[in-house]
Amino acid sequence: MSLIIGEDLSFSYDGNVIVEGLNFSVEKGDYFSIIGENGAGKSTLMKGILKLKTPSKGRICTGDGLKLNEIGYLSQQTQLQKDFPAEVFEIVLSGFLNNLKWRPFYNKTEKNMAEEKLEQLNIKNLKNKYYSELSGGQQQRVLLARALCAGKKILFLDEPVVGLDPIAVTEFYDLISDINKNQNLTIIMVSHDIENVLYYSTKILHLADKKQLFYGTPKEYVKTSIGIKFSKGGYDND
Repeated sequence: MSLIIGEDLSFSYDGNVIVEGLNFSVEKGDYFSIIGENGAGKSTLMKGILKLKTPSKGRICTGDGLKLNEIGYLSQQTQLQKDFPAEVFEIVLSGFLNNLKWRPFYNKTEKNMAEEKLEQLNIKNLKNKYYSELSGGQQQRVLLARALCAGKKILFLDEPVVGLDPIAVTEFYDLISDINKNQNLTIIMVSHDIENVLYYSTKILHLADKKQLFYGTPKEYVKTSIGIKFSKGGYDND
């Protein structure tokens, strides 16, 4: 079942086209990776899917009764976030913030679910630690736990391994893959990491030069000229 469908999508800022001609679908259980050079429109597309940016052309359709509060989002970290003076459990619980509405406190069910996410990601021992005291890999797991509390159907990840050491990168990708397969949680990831994108994804959307270069499976991608080029050379992120 399609959760998200993009039909002839275009996005602009102040009349200037950022990206155009996008056509794709995200099915339930997909591991959907959006790749492309800096400035290709990846983040703009993500904002569009999250209803933070209105398309200048085309439309985004949602299925299976998808609501915004069923989407978890893990953004790139800023230095200010890394130094945030809060305990781990507080941060994970804040994934339920949109559920509070008129309630002043989190309920028992939400607290139990937060505990479960800590256990699932092997960071329960960090529950009462201050977030700023943790390593980069540990911090990213905390933010992932928070996103999992927020997202019931889709998990958005925006360059989630930037700044992590190679071991933490491998562990993080394995975690996401496990969540995708065992929880049937749909993954939408923005990434420059071609090697891992090809290994883990079920679908790839490649953006460049303000347009869509490819949409399909990794097996299809590596048979195309653009896939051969980028799977061998990768990206220049500078």
